[in-house]
Amino acid sequence: MEERQKKLLKEIVESYIKNVKPIGSKSLCEKFKCSSATIRNEMAELEDLGLLEKNHISSGRIPSEKGYRYYVENLMKPKELTGEDVLKLQTIFSNRDLVLSDTINKCVEIISEITNYTSIVLGKKSKVSALQQVSIIPLNAGKIVALVCTDQGFVQNRQFTIPEHVKMEELVKTSEIINKMLIGTPIEEVSERLEYDIKPIISKRIEQYESVYHIFMEAFQNFASNVQENNIHLSGKYKLIEKPEYDNVEEIRKIASKFEDDDLIKKIEEKKDFKGINIYIGEENEFDPNVTVIKTTYHYHGEEGTIAIIGPKRMEYDRVVGLLSYINENLNEEGDL
Repeated sequence: MEERQKKLLKEIVESYIKNVKPIGSKSLCEKFKCSSATIRNEMAELEDLGLLEKNHISSGRIPSEKGYRYYVENLMKPKELTGEDVLKLQTIFSNRDLVLSDTINKCVEIISEITNYTSIVLGKKSKVSALQQVSIIPLNAGKIVALVCTDQGFVQNRQFTIPEHVKMEELVKTSEIINKMLIGTPIEEVSERLEYDIKPIISKRIEQYESVYHIFMEAFQNFASNVQENNIHLSGKYKLIEKPEYDNVEEIRKIASKFEDDDLIKKIEEKKDFKGINIYIGEENEFDPNVTVIKTTYHYHGEEGTIAIIGPKRMEYDRVVGLLSYINENLNEEGDL
């Protein structure tokens, strides 16, 4: 493309992002100091290249998916965060009372607030999560709650019915042995150590050790499975359908139902062959052909996952990329929350 065509495309994309109105030649003449005929010819060439398309309700042009793609790869510059935006995010990053997963979730909520788009975190604990404590809480009617937590603040409880021949004190004694020997053990190794290190010890000290052993083994296996599962935190779910693109009931219903489909949301994370910030426009993403998904990954202090922002195809790409670049710099192994 010629330089003027690039500038023209950039102006059309950014104008449509801001105003959601097809752009005609008259509005561009003064800015580019060209005749209306010259602008129309340039726009026609951009349309022939597949970068613009005609809106069905007017003679003006709007960016095509190919046009947005050219814009983000060649014309756009990430927008720097305002001081207010930086302050909001730094307030979360510096809050030592939050566990890391809560920090990330709060961060995503702020992103949604700043951009007015829907934000999602697909997070999971990595293999470095370690056992911090296991507790046995007696209930009535021969039941207990086994409470397990990790050093990353992940907590889970599981209720068990105690076999009649198992004494409560035997369960408590076993939990004390586990706490003494297995604290600091990576979660995925706990079950193995329970079998090879703990079981031989309780076989000598606990009368009904087989039944006790199976209760703890089931609790830890269930915990280890859940701690690795994706945790979906969605913020600003209805911000997307408030955009003018979604002006009919069927379209609103379709998008709203997709946000209720965890399996579909998890597909956002499936593409692993990327680093940094990646942009999927329209048909490029598997969530919905009428949206753009911009995402980045994080891996920090034992937690890893994906942060994604979902908006219309006319998303403020420069602002979103600037935000995610800042998040990316602060949520990595070298960063310092």
